[in-house]
Amino acid sequence: MLDVLADGVIEAGCWAHARRRFHDIHATQPTPITTRVLEQVGALYKIESAIRGSPPNVRQATRQEQAKSLVTALHVWLRAQLPTLSRKSATADAIGYAMNQWQALTRYLDDGRIEIDNNAAERALRGVSLGRKNYLFLGSDAGGERAATMYSLLGSAKLNGINPEACLRHVLTAIADYPVNRIDELLPWNVTL
Repeated sequence: MLDVLADGVIEAGCWAHARRRFHDIHATQPTPITTRVLEQVGALYKIESAIRGSPPNVRQATRQEQAKSLVTALHVWLRAQLPTLSRKSATADAIGYAMNQWQALTRYLDDGRIEIDNNAAERALRGVSLGRKNYLFLGSDAGGERAATMYSLLGSAKLNGINPEACLRHVLTAIADYPVNRIDELLPWNVTL
């Protein structure tokens, strides 16, 4: 995942993706390695759960105090496990993925603005993904662009704590007679319903 911060765009790894590789192995053939990784990543998520909604400086301080040592210990332990495995094993592949992503995976520890994973973004896009087959039948590229505009408007309304249906009703009722130079007043973050 990429985070756009004041300093520019930086890569931040997704612990959910790294965890999933170990989870998939563990689901069919649990091993001491997969068990330990899942427990350690679970401990990181427990820390995140406790600081969810806190200001970035609090999140960063808590991560430095509680999570950084867990992540460092996990890194050392994973590196020690790798030589004991067949290079072609699924567990070695999972460890290799984590090692290749390690800098990005640990970036969240030093910046309270960065999430531990991109699950929220993926959940927000699930509706788009589920409807993908239906979008083949929108009729034209213009129809697809209109659908994308609607998704953006409704998603922005949700993000701004506004009922999407009420927002859409308001915009569609007002837009025909609205002055074009004041159209930004109909955007979800400017609407008062």
